[in-house]
Amino acid sequence: MAAKVGVGCFTAFVGFWSGGMIGVLIGKVVGAVQKCPSGDNGQPCNWQVYALVGMIVGLVSLPTIALWRMRSSRSAASNPE
Repeated sequence: MAAKVGVGCFTAFVGFWSGGMIGVLIGKVVGAVQKCPSGDNGQPCNWQVYALVGMIVGLVSLPTIALWRMRSSRSAASNPE
């Protein structure tokens, strides 16, 4: 149980930040396709929206995938055929 909590909390933290970075990257690509002018530091238009959506997706998806893979590998190890 403690391993699941540890993996879930760590991957939630990592998923939150990495999802936000991927969201901003997607926002940059969409802004380039739409010919949206960049800001003073090169940030894309509406980068906050892309970052927020990416953060939420990363926060949910990375822990879900990690815990699912942990469960499937443990069940395969306990049930060799």
